[in-house]
Amino acid sequence: MTNDEDAKYRSHLKKAWVLYALIALVVIVVLVLFVAEDNEERFFFTIMPAAAAYVFRPTERYMSGLILKFTGVAKPNESE
Repeated sequence: MTNDEDAKYRSHLKKAWVLYALIALVVIVVLVLFVAEDNEERFFFTIMPAAAAYVFRPTERYMSGLILKFTGVAKPNESE
């Protein structure tokens, strides 16, 4: 794999993680602003979705599959 393809893959991987983080942030904001009724719920809805997003984060294999599916850029071989 050339350096250009490796750079493309890394770029797409960074974009995918940024998108994942932004989706988690939007969920937190919606829960805090529209669902929570008191300070205790606001605190809970701030901490717990972030923890769940970390615990249930996608694996590298899954992310690589999605990147290949949507962009056509495959994960570079590590045995070079």
